[in-house]
Amino acid sequence: MKWKMSENSVFAILLRSPWWMSVGVAGAIAGVALALLPATYKTLGATLCIPFLVIAAIAAWRQWQVPSAARVDKTIEAVRAMSRSDFVTAVEAAYLRDGYAVTRVSDAHADLELKQEWRTALVSCKRWKVARIGVEALRELLAAKEARELREGVFIATGEITDSARKFAAENGIRLVGGPELAQLLPQIGR
Repeated sequence: MKWKMSENSVFAILLRSPWWMSVGVAGAIAGVALALLPATYKTLGATLCIPFLVIAAIAAWRQWQVPSAARVDKTIEAVRAMSRSDFVTAVEAAYLRDGYAVTRVSDAHADLELKQEWRTALVSCKRWKVARIGVEALRELLAAKEARELREGVFIATGEITDSARKFAAENGIRLVGGPELAQLLPQIGR
Protein backbone atom coordinates (compact mmCIF):
# COMPACT_ATOMS: atom_id res chain seq x y z
CA MET A 1 0.00 0.00 0.00
CA LYS A 2 1.36 3.41 -0.92
CA TRP A 3 0.86 6.10 1.69
CA LYS A 4 0.07 9.60 0.52
CA MET A 5 0.26 12.72 2.64
CA SER A 6 -2.82 14.94 2.72
CA GLU A 7 -2.25 18.13 0.73
CA ASN A 8 -3.58 20.28 3.57
CA SER A 9 -1.59 18.76 6.43
CA VAL A 10 0.86 20.97 8.32
CA PHE A 11 3.81 18.97 6.99
CA ALA A 12 2.63 19.15 3.37
CA ILE A 13 2.12 22.90 3.64
CA LEU A 14 5.58 23.34 5.17
CA LEU A 15 7.14 21.20 2.41
CA ARG A 16 5.73 23.66 -0.14
CA SER A 17 6.85 26.69 1.91
CA PRO A 18 10.35 28.18 2.23
CA TRP A 19 12.58 25.98 4.41
CA TRP A 20 13.12 28.65 7.04
CA MET A 21 9.43 28.57 7.98
CA SER A 22 9.85 24.99 9.25
CA VAL A 23 12.91 26.07 11.21
CA GLY A 24 10.85 28.89 12.72
CA VAL A 25 8.07 26.49 13.76
CA ALA A 26 10.68 24.15 15.26
CA GLY A 27 12.25 27.05 17.17
CA ALA A 28 8.85 28.18 18.45
CA ILE A 29 7.99 24.68 19.66
CA ALA A 30 11.36 24.28 21.37
CA GLY A 31 11.09 27.75 22.94
CA VAL A 32 7.60 27.14 24.29
CA ALA A 33 8.60 23.72 25.62
CA LEU A 34 11.69 25.08 27.35
CA ALA A 35 9.81 28.07 28.79
CA LEU A 36 6.59 26.44 29.97
CA LEU A 37 7.24 22.79 30.77
CA PRO A 38 8.55 21.57 34.14
CA ALA A 39 12.28 20.84 34.26
CA THR A 40 11.79 17.07 33.99
CA TYR A 41 9.87 17.41 30.71
CA LYS A 42 11.79 20.22 28.99
CA THR A 43 14.05 17.91 27.00
CA LEU A 44 11.15 15.71 25.96
CA GLY A 45 9.09 18.74 24.94
CA ALA A 46 11.97 20.24 22.98
CA THR A 47 12.33 17.01 20.97
CA LEU A 48 8.90 17.68 19.49
CA CYS A 49 10.63 20.09 17.09
CA ILE A 50 12.62 17.28 15.39
CA PRO A 51 9.97 16.45 12.74
CA PHE A 52 9.86 20.12 11.77
CA LEU A 53 13.65 20.20 11.41
CA VAL A 54 13.45 17.14 9.16
CA ILE A 55 10.78 18.89 7.05
CA ALA A 56 13.04 21.97 6.91
CA ALA A 57 15.92 19.85 5.62
CA ILE A 58 13.73 18.21 2.96
CA ALA A 59 12.28 21.56 1.87
CA ALA A 60 15.76 23.12 1.73
CA TRP A 61 17.02 20.23 -0.41
CA ARG A 62 14.08 20.54 -2.82
CA GLN A 63 14.44 24.32 -3.06
CA TRP A 64 18.18 24.03 -3.63
CA GLN A 65 17.50 21.69 -6.58
CA VAL A 66 15.14 24.15 -8.33
CA PRO A 67 16.96 26.24 -10.95
CA SER A 68 16.88 30.03 -10.74
CA ALA A 69 14.65 32.13 -12.98
CA ALA A 70 17.69 33.30 -14.96
CA ARG A 71 18.77 29.67 -15.48
CA VAL A 72 15.26 28.73 -16.66
CA ASP A 73 15.20 31.65 -19.11
CA LYS A 74 18.62 30.69 -20.53
CA THR A 75 17.54 27.07 -20.95
CA ILE A 76 14.30 28.01 -22.71
CA GLU A 77 16.15 30.42 -25.00
CA ALA A 78 18.73 27.76 -25.89
CA VAL A 79 16.07 25.08 -26.43
CA ARG A 80 14.07 27.34 -28.75
CA ALA A 81 17.22 27.90 -30.83
CA MET A 82 17.70 24.13 -31.31
CA SER A 83 16.45 22.14 -34.27
CA ARG A 84 13.74 19.59 -33.60
CA SER A 85 16.04 16.61 -34.08
CA ASP A 86 18.67 18.11 -31.74
CA PHE A 87 16.01 18.80 -29.11
CA VAL A 88 14.60 15.26 -29.25
CA THR A 89 18.14 13.86 -29.04
CA ALA A 90 18.85 16.02 -25.96
CA VAL A 91 15.61 14.90 -24.28
CA GLU A 92 16.39 11.27 -25.13
CA ALA A 93 19.87 11.59 -23.59
CA ALA A 94 18.43 13.26 -20.49
CA TYR A 95 15.96 10.45 -19.85
CA LEU A 96 18.66 7.84 -20.50
CA ARG A 97 20.83 9.62 -17.91
CA ASP A 98 17.93 9.47 -15.45
CA GLY A 99 17.71 5.67 -15.80
CA TYR A 100 14.90 5.24 -18.31
CA ALA A 101 14.93 2.86 -21.24
CA VAL A 102 14.14 5.18 -24.15
CA THR A 103 12.74 4.18 -27.53
CA ARG A 104 11.98 6.54 -30.40
CA VAL A 105 8.49 6.07 -31.77
CA SER A 106 7.12 6.88 -35.17
CA ASP A 107 3.87 8.49 -34.13
CA ALA A 108 2.35 11.71 -35.41
CA HIS A 109 1.81 12.96 -31.86
CA ALA A 110 4.68 11.48 -29.83
CA ASP A 111 8.45 11.18 -30.06
CA LEU A 112 9.69 8.85 -27.32
CA GLU A 113 8.55 5.96 -25.19
CA LEU A 114 10.03 5.77 -21.69
CA LYS A 115 10.22 2.59 -19.63
CA GLN A 116 11.33 2.32 -16.04
CA GLU A 117 10.51 -0.79 -14.04
CA TRP A 118 6.80 -1.45 -14.65
CA ARG A 119 5.94 2.07 -15.83
CA THR A 120 5.76 3.15 -19.45
CA ALA A 121 5.11 6.69 -20.66
CA LEU A 122 4.78 8.37 -24.02
CA VAL A 123 6.67 11.66 -24.51
CA SER A 124 5.68 14.40 -26.92
CA CYS A 125 8.17 17.08 -27.96
CA LYS A 126 6.22 17.99 -31.11
CA ARG A 127 5.19 21.48 -30.06
CA TRP A 128 8.11 22.57 -27.91
CA LYS A 129 8.43 25.99 -29.59
CA VAL A 130 4.75 26.97 -29.50
CA ALA A 131 4.20 30.15 -27.46
CA ARG A 132 0.88 29.07 -25.90
CA ILE A 133 -0.17 25.47 -25.30
CA GLY A 134 -3.85 24.65 -25.23
CA VAL A 135 -5.94 21.54 -24.74
CA GLU A 136 -5.80 20.47 -28.40
CA ALA A 137 -2.10 19.60 -28.27
CA LEU A 138 -2.70 17.53 -25.15
CA ARG A 139 -5.66 15.75 -26.76
CA GLU A 140 -3.32 14.54 -29.51
CA LEU A 141 -0.91 13.08 -26.93
CA LEU A 142 -3.84 11.55 -25.03
CA ALA A 143 -5.06 9.84 -28.21
CA ALA A 144 -1.58 8.44 -28.90
CA LYS A 145 -1.26 7.34 -25.27
CA GLU A 146 -4.64 5.58 -25.32
CA ALA A 147 -3.89 3.93 -28.68
CA ARG A 148 -0.85 2.30 -27.03
CA GLU A 149 -2.88 1.58 -23.86
CA LEU A 150 -0.48 3.54 -21.63
CA ARG A 151 -1.40 5.28 -18.39
CA GLU A 152 1.19 8.06 -18.46
CA GLY A 153 2.16 10.77 -20.89
CA VAL A 154 4.75 13.55 -20.79
CA PHE A 155 4.28 16.78 -22.73
CA ILE A 156 7.39 18.97 -23.12
CA ALA A 157 6.93 22.63 -23.99
CA THR A 158 8.72 25.97 -23.59
CA GLY A 159 5.62 28.12 -24.01
CA GLU A 160 2.89 29.18 -21.64
CA ILE A 161 0.45 26.42 -20.73
CA THR A 162 -3.16 27.54 -20.31
CA ASP A 163 -5.12 26.79 -17.15
CA SER A 164 -7.56 24.62 -19.09
CA ALA A 165 -4.63 22.63 -20.51
CA ARG A 166 -3.19 22.14 -17.00
CA LYS A 167 -6.56 20.89 -15.77
CA PHE A 168 -6.91 18.57 -18.78
CA ALA A 169 -3.40 17.19 -18.20
CA ALA A 170 -4.08 16.52 -14.52
CA GLU A 171 -7.32 14.70 -15.33
CA ASN A 172 -5.76 12.51 -18.04
CA GLY A 173 -2.41 11.41 -16.61
CA ILE A 174 -0.23 13.79 -18.60
CA ARG A 175 2.77 15.37 -16.89
CA LEU A 176 3.70 18.80 -18.19
CA VAL A 177 7.43 19.57 -18.44
CA GLY A 178 8.34 23.18 -19.01
CA GLY A 179 10.15 26.03 -17.31
CA PRO A 180 11.93 24.82 -14.14
CA GLU A 181 11.25 21.13 -14.90
CA LEU A 182 12.79 21.52 -18.35
CA ALA A 183 15.85 23.26 -16.89
CA GLN A 184 16.24 20.36 -14.45
CA LEU A 185 15.81 17.80 -17.22
CA LEU A 186 18.37 19.51 -19.47
CA PRO A 187 20.91 21.05 -17.05
CA GLN A 188 23.74 21.45 -19.59
CA ILE A 189 21.69 23.34 -22.17
CA GLY A 190 21.91 27.09 -21.98
CA ARG A 191 25.05 27.25 -19.84
